[in-house]
Amino acid sequence: MKSKGIILAILLTLLFIAFEGYALWYTGDASVAMIPMALLVVWLFVARLETGFLLMTLLTPFAVNMALLPEMELSMPVEPMMILFTAIFLFRVLLTRSYDLRLLRHPVTLLLLASLAWMAFTSMTSEMPWVSIKYTLARIWFVVPFFFAASQFFQKQQRIRQFFWAYAIGLGVVILIATTKTLGNFSDLQTLHRVMKPFYNDHTAYGCVIALMLPAAFYFIFNREKKSGKGWTTLYSLLALLLFALLCVGLFFSYCRAAWISVVGAIGVYFLIRMGMKVKWMVLLFGLGVGAFFVYQSDVLYKLGKNHQDSSYTLADQVKSISNISTDASNLERLNRWASAFRMWKESPVLGCGPGTYQFLYAGYQRSYQLSTISTNAGNLGNAHSEYIGPLTEQGVPGVALVTILFLTTFATGVRVYRTAKDPQTARMALAFTLALLTYYIHGVFNNFLDTDKLSVPFWGFTAVIVALDVYSEKKTPENNITNL
Repeated sequence: MKSKGIILAILLTLLFIAFEGYALWYTGDASVAMIPMALLVVWLFVARLETGFLLMTLLTPFAVNMALLPEMELSMPVEPMMILFTAIFLFRVLLTRSYDLRLLRHPVTLLLLASLAWMAFTSMTSEMPWVSIKYTLARIWFVVPFFFAASQFFQKQQRIRQFFWAYAIGLGVVILIATTKTLGNFSDLQTLHRVMKPFYNDHTAYGCVIALMLPAAFYFIFNREKKSGKGWTTLYSLLALLLFALLCVGLFFSYCRAAWISVVGAIGVYFLIRMGMKVKWMVLLFGLGVGAFFVYQSDVLYKLGKNHQDSSYTLADQVKSISNISTDASNLERLNRWASAFRMWKESPVLGCGPGTYQFLYAGYQRSYQLSTISTNAGNLGNAHSEYIGPLTEQGVPGVALVTILFLTTFATGVRVYRTAKDPQTARMALAFTLALLTYYIHGVFNNFLDTDKLSVPFWGFTAVIVALDVYSEKKTPENNITNL
């Protein structure tokens, strides 16, 4: 039987070589070479689904967008893998009915399902239905592997560590490449904004994902494996320390001001949590801050308008440029996008214009007096630059409400696990991943990247970590005790 298998493998190999040679000789097309790789991936997802999950995670930082069909780009090779993974996972769940119902009943899961349902509904009422349907389908094949499947995989905390390191290794290689390209170009800000291409589209997405990984990387420096020897524990901590240092270097040279703000904000909230402040008071404090801005917005905007420091390659000038809304092109363009988004929302406040359609429709809502030097009359430079204003425009008030409540519920869940977990290591892990997600919640005020695989993979994966720790960790108090919030 074994010899027959070997003979069959040899025959199939020779047959493949013959087809590949024919394709190269007569058509010059080497795409046939992808067939064995595709078959290997199919086998891996069928036989070793969790290993395939980790492989997708590892490859995501290296993926690049390719136009496979007219008007349809996919991030290769990971998006086709996500589509295949989603189909196989859903088929398995429907066939075996083995999915843990505690995960499905979790408030975060219910809110995510409600958000997906509303997204699907507004796709039907969209001004560009086909665009919205594609956008919604992409969101589904992001969240099925990296939230619904991941939350079940993460019953074992070992899988959480493997997931983090799979993405961290890929991102670390990209940071090394980008940092090497940075050397010798410190005085050229435009070059510094492009060194992470083609892996990340721009420096804002690159800085955002680095900020997202920092709190978790810091946690792993001090994490102690219970079943590991002293030598391995020391090496593990050293590797985590090197990763943390590399992430700090990458964050600095990303020159992404929103990413810097998000890390500072997460550090501030960390101290509030350690001091024992309840989540409801944190939310109230944030709400008062937002309210104060609107009450005194005239005075605030007047003072901000007197700042003329543009973006710069020096740290001090870059920090000063954060509040420049008079001459900084990036800040002015963001305000232009937000103003256009609010004008669009007023036309359809409940249903919005449709998921994913803002970038195709906002041109007609721009005003000449708000255009910046990087604006375009064609309106083809991307989305609304906000994880909150974007859904408001595209999915109406219910859309942004669901997103905001989802983020708040995830954050509150993470804080609760930190305060109620019986195992101190689990508590610290919950806090680290909660703060990691918080960096994105803050960054989401200025940019939105959940329509990309680069941010969706770690974001939804980290959200799954919080849910899994809440469901599977042993508590010091009953699960339904919310007095600490």
